[in-house]
Amino acid sequence: MNFNLKALTNLVRYDILQMTTAAGTGHPTSSLSAVEIMTALWFDGHFHYDPKDPKYIFNDRMIFSKGHAAPLLYALYHAAGWVEHDELLTLRKFTSRFEGHPTTDLPWVDVATGSLGQGLSVGIGMALGIKYQAQRFGVIGGRAGGDPTARSGVSTDGRMKRERNLSRLPKVYVLMGDSEFSEGQIYEALQVASEYKLNNLIGILDVNRLGQRGETMLGWDLKTYEDRIKSFGWNTIIIENGNDLSEVQKCFNTLPASPAGGHATRPTMIIAKTKKGAGISSIEDKDGWHGKPLPKDMLEDALKELGEVNTEARGEVAKPEKIDLPYEGSTSDVMSEGRDVQPFTTLTATREAYGAALKLIGIDERVVVLDAETSNSTYAETMKEVAPDRFFEMFIAEQNMVSVALGMSKIGLIPFASSFAAFLSRAYDQIRMCQYADPNVKIVGSHAGVSIGEDGASQMALEDIAMIRALLHSVVLYPSDPVSTVKLVEEMRTHKGLSYLRLTRAKTATLYKADEKFPIGGSKVLAEHDDDKAVVIAAGITVHEALKAQKELAEKGTNIAVIDAYSIKPIDKETIVKYAKLTGHVIVVEDHYPDGGMGDAVRQALPPSCHSDPDLSGEESIDNLKFTHLAVRKTPRSGTSAELLRFEEIDAEAIVKIFNEGYSSRI
Repeated sequence: MNFNLKALTNLVRYDILQMTTAAGTGHPTSSLSAVEIMTALWFDGHFHYDPKDPKYIFNDRMIFSKGHAAPLLYALYHAAGWVEHDELLTLRKFTSRFEGHPTTDLPWVDVATGSLGQGLSVGIGMALGIKYQAQRFGVIGGRAGGDPTARSGVSTDGRMKRERNLSRLPKVYVLMGDSEFSEGQIYEALQVASEYKLNNLIGILDVNRLGQRGETMLGWDLKTYEDRIKSFGWNTIIIENGNDLSEVQKCFNTLPASPAGGHATRPTMIIAKTKKGAGISSIEDKDGWHGKPLPKDMLEDALKELGEVNTEARGEVAKPEKIDLPYEGSTSDVMSEGRDVQPFTTLTATREAYGAALKLIGIDERVVVLDAETSNSTYAETMKEVAPDRFFEMFIAEQNMVSVALGMSKIGLIPFASSFAAFLSRAYDQIRMCQYADPNVKIVGSHAGVSIGEDGASQMALEDIAMIRALLHSVVLYPSDPVSTVKLVEEMRTHKGLSYLRLTRAKTATLYKADEKFPIGGSKVLAEHDDDKAVVIAAGITVHEALKAQKELAEKGTNIAVIDAYSIKPIDKETIVKYAKLTGHVIVVEDHYPDGGMGDAVRQALPPSCHSDPDLSGEESIDNLKFTHLAVRKTPRSGTSAELLRFEEIDAEAIVKIFNEGYSSRI
């Protein structure tokens, strides 16, 4: 049953106040400022969404980049009839779905938000993903669209045709606060959205003037906001009073109804002047109320000010156009379709092999590739040979790139986002936020370690393994040769989750046959003997150094085992423990700083006699186990790869020296 919008705004305000006071925590003032904007968007026919099918790729999307305004989002759910009022009163309680910031525990939330400045980038990924999927399935015109009158089938370009086109391109709406417009990522996003002509992306800037500790940089200077946003190629719409329902309605009615209408090649930003705490005079436009709920006595006065609230009022969210789409599993066998790994006959860097892998997995139409203007070095550009419409240049803006990849993953795509590994550290917060969004994002970092050589320390990723290992449920892979690289890229494609592939600049020999398998969580034993004096555990470039050392030591009568720990997380604990027991001496060699990398991963895999770890209690100990950890312990500098591996003592000579001088450290 539909009620008028004014009744719904009253209900939404009532719910925001009630739930935050009940919780004794939350952000009511930040929520109240955007009540009219969100109510008009949701319940006046502009937002098209099926709450019973939230994963439908042609739903409109709603992102609360200002995630602290979660009470507003939850109140909208109630006003739409999706949840009951009593559940709102569980806000921020341990057992509640309604957390302090939106999370994917709620079926209608695509991504967790709360780290400000990221939502617009996620929206770009969704808008790009919707456009690509609509073209892929032939439901809009354009490069990949089919004849709108054709029966379902396959078009001449190999893509599906549907019985009809969508009459409107689904839109992505992103609600942002004015404070987060200080974040540099916002401006990365503004540029890229314009570059890709995302006419289905609608930003909503809630200019309520007050931040956490006072007035924002621009206050209510709407003109400056507009000038800045327009300069990036956006269409802008000003709402002089964003708390005036009729003015807000007029604004939404000016938005183009379809890609063919209005500003057909531009994203749109709605810039609305609002008041923080709007509608409640005791807190409206008053500093010092950020993140503070009303105490009970003030709540009573505020509810009286609202007047009569119809708690039975419910609005209706418009339904999206439904088009039957084929089910797509996540583990289809790409390699078996006549595209098996071809032999690598010359020395090949793993970054080059990544390019070869993209050609193989590129036959999966869900795979998309993003790169931060390094694609001729990461070899991500090879995707252009297979599917140029699935290669997205993100330019030198890694923060935006990672969030865009997350957004794409929410539209059923499998994004691989690449750059130099060293520069991914600037996007760590964006990668961190992925873990809270049920992600399916693949991060690829090339040019890792001191082995890159002459470029110098600023270009050498030496923290990246630790960075990604620290995240819950992440996967960290580090191939040592071209075959393992190709196989691990395919493993990443079929693995659902956040995974990281570490690649090397230096060319190396091929170690494996094309039919080898490289499951996530596995390892490869490359050398073993009955009388091994130690096991060397390496990954990537140091595998080759370990094999050189093994041969040199064997010539001198000393045998060692060598393990390629290509899966650093999860690590092959069973194999590591087995060879630790057999040899009594574990040697880890890694092109990474000593903290948080493979050395720590191996330590954690060993039994409790070696270290304190409650997760390993009860396991059989290894008496007198020795542990030697060779890692990058000096500030690196420019030089050849060989010079730097020697300088850092992570080369074959350093491994041999262990046995010549007998130095090792017990754990």
